[in-house]
Amino acid sequence: MTESTQPDTSTPTFSDFGLHPGILQAVAATGYTTPTPIQAKAMPVVMDGRDVMGAAQTGTGKTAAFTLPILHRLMRYANTSASPARHPVRALILTPTRELAVQVYDNVAQYSQSIPLRAAVVYGGVDIGPQRDALRRGCEVLIATPGRLLDHVEQKNVNLGQVDILVLDEADRMLDMGFLPDLDRIVRLLPASRQTLLFSATFSNEIRKLARTHLKDPVELEVSQRNATADTVTQIAYPLSGEDKRAAVVHLVKSRGFNQVIVFSNTKIGTSRLARQLERDGVKAESIHGDKSQLDRMKALDAFKAGELEVLVATDVAARGLDVAGVPCVINYDLPYNAEDYVHRIGRTGRAGAKGEAIAFYSPEEERLLQDIEKLIKVKIPRGQLTLPARPRPSRQGDRSRSYTSSTPRKPEDELFYKPYVPSSTPTRADSSTPKQPSSSSSKRSVGVLLGGH
Repeated sequence: MTESTQPDTSTPTFSDFGLHPGILQAVAATGYTTPTPIQAKAMPVVMDGRDVMGAAQTGTGKTAAFTLPILHRLMRYANTSASPARHPVRALILTPTRELAVQVYDNVAQYSQSIPLRAAVVYGGVDIGPQRDALRRGCEVLIATPGRLLDHVEQKNVNLGQVDILVLDEADRMLDMGFLPDLDRIVRLLPASRQTLLFSATFSNEIRKLARTHLKDPVELEVSQRNATADTVTQIAYPLSGEDKRAAVVHLVKSRGFNQVIVFSNTKIGTSRLARQLERDGVKAESIHGDKSQLDRMKALDAFKAGELEVLVATDVAARGLDVAGVPCVINYDLPYNAEDYVHRIGRTGRAGAKGEAIAFYSPEEERLLQDIEKLIKVKIPRGQLTLPARPRPSRQGDRSRSYTSSTPRKPEDELFYKPYVPSSTPTRADSSTPKQPSSSSSKRSVGVLLGGH
């Protein structure tokens, strides 16, 4: 059913693939000359029009592996007409998250800047109006999350009847997020005669079942060990629990001089709380998770990319789609419940051949999760011991974010606390030995005045 392609020792360049000159010009502007292994294997097959089922380590260039040949294949439709009818959707790229959709769109826009092809991106969490206007102006390449795409279909903002190429990017994550019914609805809207590309960092039985359903005689490209982590990433795990985990983040950021660190937490509430606590500890931090608006998420991501934040605390919504150059370290504050998510998390560092470090914290209850990860990636993660500095006393008595306990209670400073109670023998008023009892008439007049009487 499938053809398996093994990596070879040749080292091609982008010019060897016969890409359109305008696309090559854009690639050269990025500074890349040598394709990554997944790009070298996938691009010729995609350009030949074959269905592809591709797997590679995250951060190794899967996006360019399909965007470059897609743009080349669509050049026969390129035109400068202002009519939307001349720019129907020819390639549909589906992604599981908004962040990944934006990343793919940025890549497509970058590589198509010298050719007359239009691109648009649609995702949830933002006003649908500007997206509707962009779709009605026409675009050959559409990048979308499944739910928002179906919203546009129902509003008749887009027609998918002329799609030649369908891409399922990070397909395993789409299945994990429950997008299978939406995928089935979208595929039924597409022409049966099309090219379908499925890319993911990990393969599973569910992914293979999806491929059998929607792909025709695909070429299977697996240029590295399945579920493997990049060789450029150094991994280590520290046994830590509770408040020690937060203290370890602060210690690592300040002692190692990290400028950009992504810290992964499992819950939205925990993510927001950790970011606030790090700010109180003197670390510039912001959180990003699914309950935040798309505008707030993009602001946090832009600030992180600009170097204005030392730490970006994120849930797994950011494990895929975050493409920030030069991230030196990823910290798993909480180990993921799904071992495959670990592969995607640490793939945010060590990208494009750069060196990176992946640090994991684990409590005794999380040791089983660590063993599941090791079983998946077939690598024993080294254990280490992290010596943390003594915690300082809290600056405010009510500050519970820094707990401090002492075996000896502090001595109160006010001597009044040590004096026994002695009842006073003198009257409280010096002008009278006995308190004066108010007369009944005086009391009545007072009440009357209060009630508005005279």
